[in-house]
Amino acid sequence: MLNYKAIEIFTSEEARYRKKPVADAVMQYIKDLKIAARCIVTRGVAGCYESGEVATGRIVILSFNMPVRIYIVLPAAETERVLSGLNGIVTEGIVALHDLNVLSHRTRNAFFPRQLMVRDVMTPGPESVSAGTPLNDAARLLLSSIFTGLPVVDKQRRPVGVITQGDLIRKGGLPLRLGLLSESDQNRLESVLNQLASRKATEVMTTPALMIAADRPLSEAVELMLTKGVKRLPVVDETGGLTGMLSRLDIFRTVMREAPDWNAFKAQQIEVEQLKRVGDILRRDVHAVSPETPLNEVIRLIDDNDIQRVAVVDDEGMLLGLISDRDLLRYFKPEQEGIWHLLAKVKNPFKQEACRAGDLQQCLAQTTAGVAMTTELITAREEMLIEEAIALMIDKGLKRLPVVDNDRRFKGMISRDSLLRTGFGGPA
Repeated sequence: MLNYKAIEIFTSEEARYRKKPVADAVMQYIKDLKIAARCIVTRGVAGCYESGEVATGRIVILSFNMPVRIYIVLPAAETERVLSGLNGIVTEGIVALHDLNVLSHRTRNAFFPRQLMVRDVMTPGPESVSAGTPLNDAARLLLSSIFTGLPVVDKQRRPVGVITQGDLIRKGGLPLRLGLLSESDQNRLESVLNQLASRKATEVMTTPALMIAADRPLSEAVELMLTKGVKRLPVVDETGGLTGMLSRLDIFRTVMREAPDWNAFKAQQIEVEQLKRVGDILRRDVHAVSPETPLNEVIRLIDDNDIQRVAVVDDEGMLLGLISDRDLLRYFKPEQEGIWHLLAKVKNPFKQEACRAGDLQQCLAQTTAGVAMTTELITAREEMLIEEAIALMIDKGLKRLPVVDNDRRFKGMISRDSLLRTGFGGPA
């Protein structure tokens, strides 16, 4: 038997809290607490009040201000917390409290509430370019944006295409991804951008633009993103004009805002179905190397996997560090010319520069993963809820998160894509 309480509020349609109906204000208050409580609102067909007023649907003139009953069921431990806030919200009516013996409490996890619309989650007023915008200007906007996709619009601001980082690399001749380009020195950055100036957005954009209306359910947008394999969607208003951008980051922030503390639910003996954990979405095909592995082999492995990370582990599989192409660029900062060409995969022979005592190729063969790896790591555990992993990745600005067991042995990696797929109910 579970110890629960029932809070019962008798109020009316006309009762207001900050210009909102009291019933709406109470529901919002309970929702925002993120506790294991259920709230039911019913509207009476007739009633009378202590003031002598009568409300009945049988006589038109008396069919106003119908009685409203709000019933809240919650664990007894949360009672004082809830009542303290309700005291100021219920501006008119009666609040009652009952003991309630509950046999069981079962619920299920939802990645985000189904009532949410795209407009509730999108980032409004995004940057955009026209078809005739020079490609270097488009690249500059992407470099300064949180998005890796840029809408291309016509004169009525209707999306006609999207320029992504992939478009710039595959069609525009960008030698390496934007994150690496931002790490380059200013002269290198300007040199690359100047090479794009002669081309226009229309030459490289992906068209037609895949988009979503602002008044569509968020679940529909997520399904579209997963089906089409895109990371963001332009959002249009009723006239077809660009009004926002919806990205995975927007969705994850919504999950963080809406998700209750599922671990607290479990501690209160509440049965929660469909909880998903990091172990359910783990990518176990991530390359791992020893600290003695030469960097030329590390670079080959980075290029061999879409995770774009290589884990460095000891003989017992304990995670020591990670290496990405960005780590390599930072490590070889004084000799950036050569490593920059190598990471950019330029087909022409790259300029040989001194790398300590020898040339770059020799240096890469002689420098080991252990000296270039990043050791200040944020990690997750397999038993962590995916909502917790999302919060961690968003808070730390991570796109990949290594996973370790209780002994810090490396188990694999999770990504934003796997989080979205599993959270939404599909395969990881």
